Amino acid sequence: MPLLVALLGSYLLGSFPTGFVLVKWLKRVDLRTVGSGNIGATNVGRVAGRWASALVFVLDAAKGALVVVVAPSLLGSLPPAAGLACGLAAVVGHNFPIFLNFKGGKGVATTIGVLLSAAPPAGIIYLAVWAAGLLLSRYVSVSSMAAAASIPVVLLALHRSVADILLGLAL
Repeated sequence: MPLLVALLGSYLLGSFPTGFVLVKWLKRVDLRTVGSGNIGATNVGRVAGRWASALVFVLDAAKGALVVVVAPSLLGSLPPAAGLACGLAAVVGHNFPIFLNFKGGKGVATTIGVLLSAAPPAGIIYLAVWAAGLLLSRYVSVSSMAAAASIPVVLLALHRSVADILLGLAL
């Protein structure tokens, strides 16, 4: 039962639509109706500028990091992979937020927060792959897919548990 509570809480925190709320507050615009229609940091940058984009990126990453660190420690004896599972729940919440009819972002920043908290070397490699993909392709989507594909491979190379590797694959 504690794991279910942690996963649900993680999903709900991940569901908080940071980009949507910030752009609504700053520009009085529904972010889903402009640019790519996505609520993530990249579209926020198109609509509200670099500083707003950076703030959304940091806050979305913080959602992922917070659940990895806080949820398992609040609820006591959870399995070792619980932090990463809570992180995955936050990413699912970000991608499919209950507060916006299950239409959210892509989960890149939230995934970065999850990985930097749950497996820091994997988070650093994820960021490096993402940056390299962006430099080579100039497309955020291509760099995001390349970085996502690296997660299970890196977790395997780091000799993480099978549960962690499977959760990384789901990420």
